[in-house]
Amino acid sequence: MSLTAGIVGLPNVGKSTLFNAITKQNILAANYPFATIEPNVGIVTVPDERVDFLENMYKPKKTIPATFEFTDIAGLVAGASKGEGLGNKFLSHIREVDAICEVVRCFENGNITHVSGNIDPIRDVEIIDVELELADLEVIENRISRMGKKARLANDKEAIKELELLEKVKENLEKNIPPRNLNLSDEEKKILKPFNLLTLKPIIYVANVSEENINEDNDYVKTLKEYAKKEKAEVVKISAKIEEELAELTDEEKKEFLEDLGINESGLDKLIKSSYKLLGLSTFLTAGQDEVKAWTYRQGMTAPECAGIIHTDFQKGFIKAEIMSFNDLKEQGSELKVKESGKLRLEGKDYIMQDGDICHFRFNV
Repeated sequence: MSLTAGIVGLPNVGKSTLFNAITKQNILAANYPFATIEPNVGIVTVPDERVDFLENMYKPKKTIPATFEFTDIAGLVAGASKGEGLGNKFLSHIREVDAICEVVRCFENGNITHVSGNIDPIRDVEIIDVELELADLEVIENRISRMGKKARLANDKEAIKELELLEKVKENLEKNIPPRNLNLSDEEKKILKPFNLLTLKPIIYVANVSEENINEDNDYVKTLKEYAKKEKAEVVKISAKIEEELAELTDEEKKEFLEDLGINESGLDKLIKSSYKLLGLSTFLTAGQDEVKAWTYRQGMTAPECAGIIHTDFQKGFIKAEIMSFNDLKEQGSELKVKESGKLRLEGKDYIMQDGDICHFRFNV
């Protein structure tokens, strides 16, 4: 299941430095299923202590963690919706991602110029917000003008429903209220899906701070968090400079470096976890002596649908899923003890997969 978050931001906010750190942690290796990737895509592992635990328990021939993709989007400037800078290229790339990670500069540095002359996180966020809104308004207005009279003259109920929804979204966008904040129904989201609206995509604000501010929120970060609260969005604080340094270290060196800084988790790891959560993703696991692997699935998927992530034949011929929770395995200490305690379960086609389920699928094709 390939999902990606796009890293966006104004020039000189630390976007490229952060993406450089991501690409240095790129896990392209023999066991990665894709031979080549685009140069602007970084693939990182989703931090998961459960995978490490299972690797130590089963001693498999190979271990494959869950992965997540970040796409580096061309820098944006005011006027992008009208083609300024790399405007149209920026907008076409961002339409292809599933979520947006907006890097916002929250530090002073006289050696790094700001495109607007001074540091103002809210102004920077609003520049990008306005460009995304204007681009979406153009898409919506074109659709409304093409179908409006025709839908009503033909009394086409489905077309009228779409038209009324687009008019509602347009009215709110003109008030700077993005559709992601409108509590749309599943049916409404389905209607809007073909338009791939930028302002419907979930968003995380990435506050890029100096090394000195990694342990405390400066005034810029506090202001951004207040803004994000109104947007019902999360703020992840990172120091892109620190992340770039961490990317050069071994796991042991990285651990020591973080301890020296007084933090227990890197900003990039926090961002990966937050992006994973933002998209409603979870992990089920398969484990044995041949392989331990973490599989990404969307929350709410059934056991047969998750089996299909491994192989389509598993879903077509699904019989049962043999499942134990990771917590039960950790508590009991072995598969045998999980079975003896009665906590190994056989689940059918209606079972909703839970995060941390360790699965063996029974199927017949």
